[in-house]
Amino acid sequence: MSTPLDKKSTNAQIKERFDNDVERFSNLETGQQAVIDAPLMLDLISDLAPKIVPGARTLLDIGCGAGNNTIKILRSRPGLDCDLLDLSDRMLERAAERVRAEESGEVRTFCGDLRELDLPAGHYDLIVAAAVLHHLRDDEDWLRAFQKIYDLLAPGGALFVSDIFFHDDPQVHAAMWARYGDYLRSLGGEEYRQKVFDYIEAEDSPRGMTFQIELLRRVGFAQVDVLHKNSCFGAYVAIKPKAD
Repeated sequence: MSTPLDKKSTNAQIKERFDNDVERFSNLETGQQAVIDAPLMLDLISDLAPKIVPGARTLLDIGCGAGNNTIKILRSRPGLDCDLLDLSDRMLERAAERVRAEESGEVRTFCGDLRELDLPAGHYDLIVAAAVLHHLRDDEDWLRAFQKIYDLLAPGGALFVSDIFFHDDPQVHAAMWARYGDYLRSLGGEEYRQKVFDYIEAEDSPRGMTFQIELLRRVGFAQVDVLHKNSCFGAYVAIKPKAD
């Protein structure tokens, strides 16, 4: 990743790209095609969410896109009150429509950036962040975002993350990046591989899974478990301690 963080895409530019890509993100069966094992991670999170927090009543979906993660969780745990958050109003409109068609409770939408929105502290039993945290930038940005997520969770609540992860060791990163390139090439040839790599370079600033786990523990999460890892993609769950 050679583009300086201050030259990466702005929120407005990210919003514009996703405003124009609603249909691609509305396929529950495939998830996001460019994400390795997206359907598997959807299944893992939706299966585990009601088991880890069996009394869950409230869910926040950060960067909800068209609502796939919330829909899958509702099919395992119907009746949740769902707050959907995204930069794209078009994505939010589609997500709300799709989520309300499920067995949900109250559905609210929030258009904007997690870091700037005023959301209820200690309110959410479940928070899901799928392919969104890689838009965070420097170390302080990551720390503030993780602290806010921790504060938004109710005691005993769980954060589920699935995302792209870079690697600290250059040799490990090069090997995993090459494997990801091969995967993209198998989907759409060299042109598709380059297209995905170009928008990752322009838009994203992923961090390693180890970095994120250490940061999660720093802000207060006592228990973090890796659910899946394949090449540059993976998923984990972080659980906030229960109140004394």
